[in-house]
Formats: sequence, C-alpha cells, structure tokens
Amino acid sequence: MNNSCSLCPLSCGADRSKQAGACGAGDKIKIAKYYLHKFEEPCISGTQGSGTVFFCGCSLKCRFCQNYELSRNLRGKEISVQELADIFQELEQAGAENINLVTPTQFSDKIIKALEIYRPEIPVVYNTHGYERLEGLQEIDPFIDVYLPDLKFYSPVLSKRYTGKENYFEYASKAVLFMANKPLAFNEKGMLKSGTIVRHLVLPTCTQDSKRIIDFFADNLKDNAYLNVMSQYTPMGDIKDFPELNRKITKREYDSVIDYAISKGIEKMFYQKRLSASEEYIPVWDY
Repeated sequence: MNNSCSLCPLSCGADRSKQAGACGAGDKIKIAKYYLHKFEEPCISGTQGSGTVFFCGCSLKCRFCQNYELSRNLRGKEISVQELADIFQELEQAGAENINLVTPTQFSDKIIKALEIYRPEIPVVYNTHGYERLEGLQEIDPFIDVYLPDLKFYSPVLSKRYTGKENYFEYASKAVLFMANKPLAFNEKGMLKSGTIVRHLVLPTCTQDSKRIIDFFADNLKDNAYLNVMSQYTPMGDIKDFPELNRKITKREYDSVIDYAISKGIEKMFYQKRLSASEEYIPVWDY
C-alpha cells in the first residue's frame, strides 16, 4: 500500500518509503505518546483509563486541530510493527480498559500487522476524524471492537474552509454508517465493548451546521450508535486567518445544539461540561 498510498480518501499515490504522503506520514509508524488516558467518554476511559496510542500525521488537517504538532507530523518517535504490538501488550498489562488508536488511518495497514502479532483481550478502539475510505475500514474492521469517529461538518463550504476538503461529509457519512453496524454492547462494569460513539464538536458560529449533523444522526443512526455533542472547542492550531475561531463557544450555542438533539428524539447521547474547553485536557507529548 505504501508504494502507492491509497489508505485515505486523498489517495495521493505517494511511495511513502521515499517521501511523505499527503498525510505527512512516511513509511515508519510514528507516535507521540501512549498511556492510560482518562478523559474519553466514561464508558471508554472507565476507572483505569483508555490505553491510548497517539499516531502522527493526518489526512484531514483541520486548521483548529488541538493536536496540531501531531497532525502536521512535527514531532514523534518512529517505531516498528513489533514495537507497536509490544505497546498494546504493555498497555493491557498496565490495566487499560481498551486499546485506543488515535488518528490511525495513515498507519492502518501496519496496525493490522501489529494486531496480528498481538491481539489484546480487551476491546480495540478506532478513534478517527471520520475522513475514511470504506475499503480501508473493511480491511481493519475484523480487528476493531469500538469505533469513535468524528462527524465534523455537514456543509462542504465549511469543510473546505477549515480542512481544504469539500468532500468531507461525503466520505464521513458513509464511514459512520458502516461503523454503526457494530452491535452496541457493554460489559458488567458499563464499559463499551462493542459499538460506535459518533462525536461532533460544536464550533463557534456553526450551530446550524451542527443541527444538520444531528438531522443526519437522528435519521440514520440514533438506534444503533451513541452521539457525543462536544463543547470542548479551544482556539488552537493555525487559525490566524479565521477570526471567527478565535473564541470558545458560548453556553447559548452549545445549549441550542443539545436542545435540538433532544427535540429530534436522540436518547443515546453524551453531554460535555463547558469546562472541558481547556488546554489542560490535552496530553503532554512524550516524543
């Protein structure tokens, strides 16, 4: 795959053994951190924490990315497939509730190989921006128990403005519909062991787009997946040319989206405290 990369919708065709792909990633797996992460949804983090691996590079590259140094591949440590498998085992032995793969798309082929070497007994979580090819998801799906996709934008105008990709919803909507085929199931501790949580981050001035996302969720997913309406937007990344993004969302903006979701009959839903819009919840990178 790396000789003519087509892992994501960009299908840039890069030979990543010689040059980085459009995602910024080369031929070697690159990570910035792995640890027990306690700031995911309660049914993901639990009491022990989610065994999270943060991968470097990104095919979407939102201008407001809170993990900007990672998504632009500006830092990180290269590891082998075997070392990634060893990390999975280390996190599991440390008591992780699950193995949480954050922004994994650009390394999905190598993640499959690592999971073939060591398959954890705890759930494996695919934590993605949602900009995915169905073919790629079909390849990795047998190894995944839980999906945590973003569904960021409905409007092609917004997605083009903030990511440069006007076809975001075209791909992400199909991706989350595929992911929601995982049956919802919880263990005796209330931890999600199978299923999908669709995340939507409310952005400043974008509540109407958020409501279109909720329409889509209500019409297609509300019986088969959970929705997490997120209030944690924090001005970060490369937003100097986007003055509307230089503030947090207001209580009125967030409440209007939540109220709309309730009016659409969505019951499987997570809320966030607005205090979550803080840099203190962003990990300190190790590499």
